[in-house]
Amino acid sequence: MILRAGLTGGIASGKSTVARMFAALGCVTIDADQIVSQLYQPGRPGYQALVRTYGKSILTPDGAIDRRKLADVALATDTDAKKLNALIHPLVIEEQARLIAAEEQTADGDRIVIVEATLLIESGGKGRYDRIIVVDTDPETQVARAVARGMTRGEAERRIARQMPREERLRYADYVIDSSGAMSNTEAATVRVYESLRQDLAAKKTPAT
Repeated sequence: MILRAGLTGGIASGKSTVARMFAALGCVTIDADQIVSQLYQPGRPGYQALVRTYGKSILTPDGAIDRRKLADVALATDTDAKKLNALIHPLVIEEQARLIAAEEQTADGDRIVIVEATLLIESGGKGRYDRIIVVDTDPETQVARAVARGMTRGEAERRIARQMPREERLRYADYVIDSSGAMSNTEAATVRVYESLRQDLAAKKTPAT
C-alpha cells in the first residue's frame, strides 16, 4: 500500500534538504522541479506548450528552453505567473500521478511516497495527498538563505511576497517541520514526522469497523 505525502514550503525553506532526509529514511521521493526540467526538454509536452505560447524568443541558440528568458517573460507579473502555472501544472500533476501509480504497481511491500513541490497547495495538492507536510522557517532565515543562493535581498523578498503567505500555508499542514535552527534539529523533526507517517500508513491499511 502507498501513503502519499506532499512536502511543501516557501522558497529557501529547506524542502530539498528535508526531502533528502526522508529518502535516507526509506521514503520514495519525487521532485516536482525535476519533473518540470524534464517536461521542458525538446519534444516533451511542456516544451511544446511553452514555445506555442511564448514563441521561440525563449529558446537558446541550440533550441533548449532558456529558463532565465522564460522567467523574464512569464514571471514578470502575478498574472503572467498564473498563466505559466496554468500551462505547466496539469502536466506536472499528470506525471506525478504516473510515477506514484508505477510505484504502487511495482512496490514490494508498503511505501511512503513524498512529493516535493513549492506550489503543491496552490495547485490543489490538499486533495491529492493523504498528508501535507510543510517545511517552515522564520522569514529572516529564509531571506538569508535565498541571498546565499545568489539572489539580492530585494529579489528574495519579492519572490517570498508572491508566494502563499506563511500563515496560510501552515493552516494546510498535517505536519510541520521547523528548519530554522540547527540541521540536527531539522533531522530530528523529520524523523518524528516519518514515524507519524508510518503510523498513518498502518492506520490506512486497517479496515474501518
